[in-house]
Amino acid sequence: MSTQDTDLDSPVDVRASAEAIEEYREQSRAHWNEAASGWIVRQAAIRELFAPVSRWMVEAIDPQPGQRVLELAAGVGETGFLAAELVAPAGSVITSDQSEAMIEGARARASELSLENVELRTLNAEWIDLPVASVDAVLCRWGYMLMVDPGAALGETRRVLRPGGSVALAVWDAIDENPWALIPASVLIERGFSEPPRAGVPGPFALGSEQRLRDLIEQSGFVDVRIESLELRHETASFEEFFQTTLDLSRVFHDAVLGCSEPEIEAIRASLAERLAPYTAPDGSLSIPMRTLLAAGVA
Repeated sequence: MSTQDTDLDSPVDVRASAEAIEEYREQSRAHWNEAASGWIVRQAAIRELFAPVSRWMVEAIDPQPGQRVLELAAGVGETGFLAAELVAPAGSVITSDQSEAMIEGARARASELSLENVELRTLNAEWIDLPVASVDAVLCRWGYMLMVDPGAALGETRRVLRPGGSVALAVWDAIDENPWALIPASVLIERGFSEPPRAGVPGPFALGSEQRLRDLIEQSGFVDVRIESLELRHETASFEEFFQTTLDLSRVFHDAVLGCSEPEIEAIRASLAERLAPYTAPDGSLSIPMRTLLAAGVA
C-alpha cells in the first residue's frame, strides 16, 4: 500500500460476517484504484518525504546480489526499487499491490528508472500467490495496518520467506502522534462528514502501538524482532499546497470535501487552517509532525 492513506475509518469490523469482510476488500481495491492517480501525480514529493522510511526498511533486510525480494502493498514501488539496485544483476524484486492502477504507476516508474529486474504483479497480501519459501526478503511500507487480517498477511509473509529470510515493515504510530492526519480527520468528524474511528477496523493507525505490533509479528512466527520509531515532518510551502495534497492522497477526505457546497468547503478550509496555525511559519509554510513505527524480523 499499497501504501499510506490518511483515512481514519473503514466500513468493516474484523468481527463482521464473511460477506461484509469480502465487501470491504472489494471496496478497498476500488478505493486504491481511484486514489492511484493522486499518488502517481505526487510520487516525487512522496518519495522524498518518505525516503528515510524506505532506506531503513531496505537496510533492515540487507539485500544481497542474487536474492529475490517481494514488496507487498507497494503502491508505485519506490521502496522495492531501492532493493532492486542492490540485488542486481542476478537478483530480482517482485513489486506487488492489490490495485492494478497502482501497479501501472509502478510500471511507469520502473521503466523511467530502466529497471530490468523488477516483476510487477497484482497480489493480495492476505493470501500471497507464491510458493512456500520462494523469496529471501519481504518489504511492506504502511500496508499491514490496512488489511482486514494483518496476522494472516504476516503469516503468509513468513510462509513465502525462505528460512532465515527477513521482513521489514512500517506502520503509522498512534494518531495522536500524527497531527498531519488527526487535524483533517477531526475537522471532518466534528462537521459531521466522517465518523469517529472504531476499534476492530483496518486503518492507518490500527497498528499504532509498539506492543501490539510486536505481539502480532512474534505470533506470526518471526524472531529477533526489533521495532523503532521515526520522526518525520510533512513540509509544504503553503496551506493551499497542504490542502491540495490531502485531497490527492486521501480519498475519504477528497470525497467528503468535494461533496460539500462551496460555503461548506470554505468553512472546512478555515477550520483546518486555524488548527494548523501552530505548525505554520510567518511565511505561510507548514511543518507538521509525523511518526511511524518501523519493524524487522527473521523467519
